[in-house]
Amino acid sequence: MHSKLRQLFLEKELIDFIESKEPKNIPADSFLLHEQSYIKEVPIVLNGRIKVRKMDDSGKEIILYHINPGESCILSITSCINDKPSNAEAVTETDSEIITVNAREVNEWMDLYKSWRTFVMKLYYARLDELLSLVDLVAFKQIDFRLYDKLKSYQKLQGNEVKITHQQLAYELGTAREVVSRLLKQLEKKNLIKLERGVIKITSPL
Repeated sequence: MHSKLRQLFLEKELIDFIESKEPKNIPADSFLLHEQSYIKEVPIVLNGRIKVRKMDDSGKEIILYHINPGESCILSITSCINDKPSNAEAVTETDSEIITVNAREVNEWMDLYKSWRTFVMKLYYARLDELLSLVDLVAFKQIDFRLYDKLKSYQKLQGNEVKITHQQLAYELGTAREVVSRLLKQLEKKNLIKLERGVIKITSPL
């Protein structure tokens, strides 16, 4: 049994069925879901990281949430259940390994397996909490505090060498790259970080 599947605490019959599916290796920056498309398959992430985002007409991006190993996409699941098109898009942030479950199976499992319903509800509340935090950041916190919080969250995931570009940070914070670069330079002058190409090294506790 794959270790990430074991963490889902699903019925053995359901785990066996999921494990019978062939895992797919998806390169970074690949689209798994397009906005306004109907959902045919729902991903379960084994390795890697997927971002769910909204884009405006100018190409400005805001990250709604990430899908990490052992998780699935709650927007995809709810779109399946309600037979509605997605109102966001999903893109692999890193090279990822996933298992896909078709929309019919997702619906059937809601009726057949209590553990799947519990899994879906936990995802729903976790993503709702993240979205409320995002609203709080966008509406109430200044950009410098938001950048600081974002770096700390990445530090927890990647350690003191955070692999991310200024443009990616700007997308996640909903601001311009120039603003992010200026604020990062200020942090570097304070000897809190060191900037390298595609990497932010955290040199002092944040």
